[in-house]
Amino acid sequence: MRSIDGIEWQVSDGLIPYPRALLDMEARAAAVREGTAAERVWLIEHPPLFTAGTSADPAELFNPQGFPVFDAGRGGRYTYHGPGQRVGYLTLDLAARGRDIRCFVHALEGWVIDALAALGVEAHRSPGRIGIWTGEGAAEAKIGAIGVRVKRWVTLHGFSINLVPDLSHFGGIVPCGIATHGVTSIAALGVDAGMSDLDRALEKAFPAFLAKLGHSSPLLASA
Repeated sequence: MRSIDGIEWQVSDGLIPYPRALLDMEARAAAVREGTAAERVWLIEHPPLFTAGTSADPAELFNPQGFPVFDAGRGGRYTYHGPGQRVGYLTLDLAARGRDIRCFVHALEGWVIDALAALGVEAHRSPGRIGIWTGEGAAEAKIGAIGVRVKRWVTLHGFSINLVPDLSHFGGIVPCGIATHGVTSIAALGVDAGMSDLDRALEKAFPAFLAKLGHSSPLLASA
């Protein structure tokens, strides 16, 4: 197991069932709070599934292919996970990193944007619309999602980045409640990159993400 600045960096092969990942996250978060385990970044892929955040609206779930649906316990609405999508789960102790959830979410968005830039994908935040976006005007589409939970100052959940998922699977939901714009991927943009390339870009941008964590007023954040 490698570590970066004392934070475990774990990459799991294969498709990890969502219930297993959720139990693992909860156990790691409890251990971090107790001081018996290190903080962690966990990079995985899931089989096709939908997760429901605390603001999920059942009217936004269609699910014609019958994928399993799980309550995530994070903020936000419905999100798709599946093969070809990199999911990053962060278990960080914000009590030691500024107790600033707004700053954490903003830095997390910036980390994803910086990693995509390293692969040649120009991405951005879009005021009034949650997630990570690429393109402009009618061509603007969502390429990544952010969804976090903070429990006793320890973070759970994190981000997802669409590398080469089956984009038709997103048709089973209104992704994060946004029906006016589409969803895209690194592959759909014509960028030749593999999962290992994306992981390296995330690792390279990680120290800058950590450096941005700071101080302000706490709030529960999701995107």
